[in-house]
Amino acid sequence: MGAWDIGPFDNDTAADFSGHLDDAEPEAREALIRRTLAEAADTPGDAYLDSYEGYRAVAAAALVAAQCPDGETVNPNYGPKKPVPVLAPDLRPLAIAALDRITAPDSEAADLWEGEDAVEWRKLAAGIRGVLAANVVAP
Repeated sequence: MGAWDIGPFDNDTAADFSGHLDDAEPEAREALIRRTLAEAADTPGDAYLDSYEGYRAVAAAALVAAQCPDGETVNPNYGPKKPVPVLAPDLRPLAIAALDRITAPDSEAADLWEGEDAVEWRKLAAGIRGVLAANVVAP
C-alpha cells in the first residue's frame, strides 16, 4: 500500500475505493459503503484485519461522517468525484464499530503506522469517530 499522508483517502487502497464508488451506479453507492464498513466491523477481534479492509473502511467512515454536522468535507483530489447519496443514519453506528475494529489490536492498518504518524493517524480516526458518535440517533 502506498500512502502519501494520513488522511482517509491518502493511500492507494482508499483512493481505489473512491474510484469504485464513482464507477458504481448512484443507487448502489450506499450499499458499497455499508458492505465496506461491515467487512471491517464484523471481523472478529481475534482475527487479523488486513489493511485492505481497514483503509477502505476508514474512507467509508469518513464519507458517513462528512454528512454529519461538524463533519469534514472529503478531499476531492482522492475522494469520490461523483456525489455520494444522502446516507442512512444507521450507517453511523456501523462506521463507529468499523473504526473501533480498525484501531484495535490485530489490525494491520493500525500496525503499519509508526512514531508520530501513528499518533496522527489515530487522532484522525478518533476525530471521525467523535463526529459519528455525536450524531448517532437513539433508537
